[in-house]
Amino acid sequence: MLDVKKIREDFPIYKNHESDEKPFVYLDSAATTLKPKCVIDACTKYYAEDGANAHRGDYDLAYKVDKEVSKCREHIASFFNCDKECVVFTSGTSMAMNLVAYGFGIKYLKEGDEILLTEAEHASNVLPRFRVAEETKATIKYIPLDENGRCTPENLKKVITKNTKVVSIAQITNVLGYKIDIKEMSKIAHEYGAYLVCDGAQSAPHMKIDLKDLDVDFFCCSAHKLLGPTGIGFLYGKYELLLKMDPFMTGGGDNARFDMCGNVAYLKPPAKFEGGTMNLAGIYGFDAALTYLENIGMENINKHEEELRDYLITELRKLDNVIIYNEDADSGIITINVKGVFPQDEASYLNSKGISVRSGEHCAKLLKERLKTFGTVRISLYLYNDIHDMDILIDALKNGGNFLDAFFN
Repeated sequence: MLDVKKIREDFPIYKNHESDEKPFVYLDSAATTLKPKCVIDACTKYYAEDGANAHRGDYDLAYKVDKEVSKCREHIASFFNCDKECVVFTSGTSMAMNLVAYGFGIKYLKEGDEILLTEAEHASNVLPRFRVAEETKATIKYIPLDENGRCTPENLKKVITKNTKVVSIAQITNVLGYKIDIKEMSKIAHEYGAYLVCDGAQSAPHMKIDLKDLDVDFFCCSAHKLLGPTGIGFLYGKYELLLKMDPFMTGGGDNARFDMCGNVAYLKPPAKFEGGTMNLAGIYGFDAALTYLENIGMENINKHEEELRDYLITELRKLDNVIIYNEDADSGIITINVKGVFPQDEASYLNSKGISVRSGEHCAKLLKERLKTFGTVRISLYLYNDIHDMDILIDALKNGGNFLDAFFN
């Protein structure tokens, strides 16, 4: 396993929150990850040392910022194995998903076309497709999940047709945590002439992603879920598709010229989609986060999470009061409920013990019919968690759960 004690020295938040009276057990990394000092320092460097806007100035500081933006774009391309011209900076996965939906979907979909989703998708994937379907009169259909809640190539084959134009799914779902065979799903989609849009928000932080090998048409990712800053992420798109797409947001920096008659000549991708001032401090931090992850190794992170997950699932199975919804999932997301306890009450109780988890519907509101519950408690692991964290959680689950236990224990 990873040397978590050493890793935590890189994260200032541990020093600021750990105490003898109360532990700091952060188990909500699927929502956002904690930030190492190198990322915080990189963001501060932009504001304290560079500070200029990108692609706007003919002076040294502006040139320095331009180079940092290009450096981060090249770093993303190397990290995810794609061409740098295919990397578009966005505010995160939600913006990237909307960019594909509006820039590509509304332009090319028509009445009778089909968009395939699953019940397990995040709102950032579902809601833009709803709007596209409404405006183009395309039809939303759902790939059935198997008995455990996993989306499989076999089930995709059951519903995909010659009318299917877009298959939009998460590589790892954010509630049940199942890892999807995206490469095979992409192959099937392409056999039917459809495009594969991959939500990589929960997969990119935890496993090695090779976009050329996966052969997806679009891939969306947020930096804040892989140790980076909030408000920055990227969209990967095959270059020939980016050329065809319309920009979702327009403004300064995305065009070569325009005139009073409304004629506009946009720049080529990725600049075509990056109108306005980007989150430059976020880009500095994103670059630093990727370096940090590379130094640890994505394979090592994945193995560490698997070992933690196996231990936690083994211990959870011993508790008669706990319902586990995804025992066989293959990621660091474990979703549970405590019998007879409202999920938010359970999360509040765990908070009283120094444990941070997420409760509710987790932006996957189509899934409640499948799970037959109005909400769940989600535990999500990352590289700074260890066995001791798991033991603290298990002990808390053994000894309480009702919100009132937080006051009377």
